Amino acid sequence: MVYVVRDLEFELEKYLGKKEMLAVLGPRQCGKTTLIEHVLKKQKSLGKKVNQLTFDDAKLRQLFENDTDSFIELHVKGFDFIFIDEVHYSKQSGRVLKYIFDKTKAKLILTGSSATELSVQSAKYLVGRVLLFELLPFSFKEHIRATNPKMEALLEKNKYGEEVVEQINKSLNEFVLFGGYPRVVLAGTEEEKIKIIESIYTTLLLKEIKDLAKLSEDYKLTTLLEKLAIQTGSLANYDELCTVTGLKYQELKRTLNVLEKTFVIKQLKPYFKNKNKEISKAPKIFFYDTGLRNAVMNNFSKIRSDEGAIIENYALSELLKQGLEPKYWRTKSSAEIDFIIEKKGTILPIEVKKQIRPKQTPRAVHSFIEEYKVKKAIILSMQTRGTKTRIEHILLQQTQTIKKFL
Repeated sequence: MVYVVRDLEFELEKYLGKKEMLAVLGPRQCGKTTLIEHVLKKQKSLGKKVNQLTFDDAKLRQLFENDTDSFIELHVKGFDFIFIDEVHYSKQSGRVLKYIFDKTKAKLILTGSSATELSVQSAKYLVGRVLLFELLPFSFKEHIRATNPKMEALLEKNKYGEEVVEQINKSLNEFVLFGGYPRVVLAGTEEEKIKIIESIYTTLLLKEIKDLAKLSEDYKLTTLLEKLAIQTGSLANYDELCTVTGLKYQELKRTLNVLEKTFVIKQLKPYFKNKNKEISKAPKIFFYDTGLRNAVMNNFSKIRSDEGAIIENYALSELLKQGLEPKYWRTKSSAEIDFIIEKKGTILPIEVKKQIRPKQTPRAVHSFIEEYKVKKAIILSMQTRGTKTRIEHILLQQTQTIKKFL
């Protein structure tokens, strides 16, 4: 497969000379192994010795856990970089990695498809010893880089000619429909894209996640996912989800947590002045990848009744890929803003609209500006209106530029 440069590559390279382990977490099939192999290929060309291992190999995993000194002798000594793929398969990874880290000088680089094992099981051992990174499916910018690299520079511009707008919109519509999993993006036909994303859905969700969530029946998981896909961007109603799926409340909460830790869904918390209220209010649920969401619904139609929800989900996934942690804002009178980002004292409200009329700004945006005295608000849409007072209009395709306002 053709290698497409990932934005995270440049961030990782900054830390290759540091002592800490590097752990790259993200969903299956998002390109973690390919990324690390590419980064380490450069190190090999500089004369560094690299050993690549995978904990898919049960015997290797057993040696790692049960005879760590032999593991070090056979697989660590004499190497500058040790790349361990699928590290989450080892339940003892934290304890053993700490031992290897403290005893050797090798640079450890890890990948895993579940944040659960590495962050929960290993956290107490790895504090101060590991730097965590997330790699998600392609962002829209990376999608353009993979499919039409000459267009990438144009994404930074505020205005395009009609021909360029048409090309970028065509790419955006394809991206929103099929998502950003690398194999899907690089597939040659729509039929192939659908087959690949459906395969990812089947193997990832119905096998691995069912086991992690300790569910005995497939239909409970598929029913839950279908309901979440239909209600994308809506407040989670736990009672309704329990009734529809047959899951008990604690089973439901555990399953939602597993789906989030394996980068399938994102539970968006509400934004309040009183931070204590956040844990008592229902989250909104989105999918990390819109293509996977459409596979859950078995709907890859280009003419859709859920266009607003899928565009909002696209915008959220782009913000997450920038390392941002949005929340949503809603008042008792149902005034609502899609996303609120708070970073280093800056509060940035973001409203997502496919189309917006000239001189029209949602009333909730003005209400939020007045209440929180914010300096800037963002309207994301398929068209731009420039800047008016504190309202900045940005194209949906340019969501990656939002970071400059923070």
